[in-house]
Amino acid sequence: MQTLDAVVVGGSFAGLSAAMQLARARRRIVLVDGGRPRNRFAHAAHGFLGQDGRTPAEIVQLARGQVLAYPTAAFRTDEAVAARQEDGAFTLQLASGDTLRARRLVLATGIVDDLPDVPGLRERWGRTALHCPYCHGYEVADGRLGILATGEMDVHKALLIPDWSADVTLFTNGVLTPTDEQAAMLASRGVRIEARPVEALVGDAPALAGVRLRDGGVVPLDAVFVSSRTHMASPLAEQLGCAFEDGPFGPVIVTDARKETTVPFVFAAGDAARSNHNATFASADGVQAGASAHQSLAFPHWPPAPPR
Repeated sequence: MQTLDAVVVGGSFAGLSAAMQLARARRRIVLVDGGRPRNRFAHAAHGFLGQDGRTPAEIVQLARGQVLAYPTAAFRTDEAVAARQEDGAFTLQLASGDTLRARRLVLATGIVDDLPDVPGLRERWGRTALHCPYCHGYEVADGRLGILATGEMDVHKALLIPDWSADVTLFTNGVLTPTDEQAAMLASRGVRIEARPVEALVGDAPALAGVRLRDGGVVPLDAVFVSSRTHMASPLAEQLGCAFEDGPFGPVIVTDARKETTVPFVFAAGDAARSNHNATFASADGVQAGASAHQSLAFPHWPPAPPR
């Protein structure tokens, strides 16, 4: 079996950015992706310099073509389902039954959103049920906006949303009780607090007409922000023994400043390896992970000693 210089698992913003650095270093790499990116529900990507307003799929298609223009890079439409380290290299088992072997591994496998069990939410996810105000707030600006609480972090989000609209409601939904200080801050920002439990999102999906409360009342809304819980989209990091830490929304792969995990020569980038998520963060992580993976191949001693 041919031993590659690196395999990059995950072909969205982080993985493609990592692959670009390795391909430009003329290293033999394979990029493996199963075609189910987290952002596939979003109509457009925003706040990504040079790509604002394009669909995530368009950005990925363009970037993949640019990476594959380098002769040492190859792409596999497949899913990496198992990984092990043996004899100084990593062996990946693919869903197709094929096997890849590489000296370095970059995990850009992403995460999966676990949405609250609220009828009408899933079919609006990425359209009028939104995660990030920086990604989508401008597009729903001046509308009737809500925040469906899933935890303490939603007070922070509710304090931000009034910069996009003067009509904002925080639905505590039985999972959040603002303190007196928090309630005062929310009031100073013009945020209404609705404590009655939410029963469903209503309207002609994916459009949103409002939130129906358990007592039958309806609060008119044009969009609602929801902080999902998350879990890893891939078992590879756990199989390899990488350490995790608890992030505000779910587990995060532990990495150092070079984006190397606690397992030597395994690097991780993107949403699976950071708590703050957006396209630019993911791409920057990928650049760092790809460059670090290359340097670990080039330097006789890794990691290099810090400069004196």
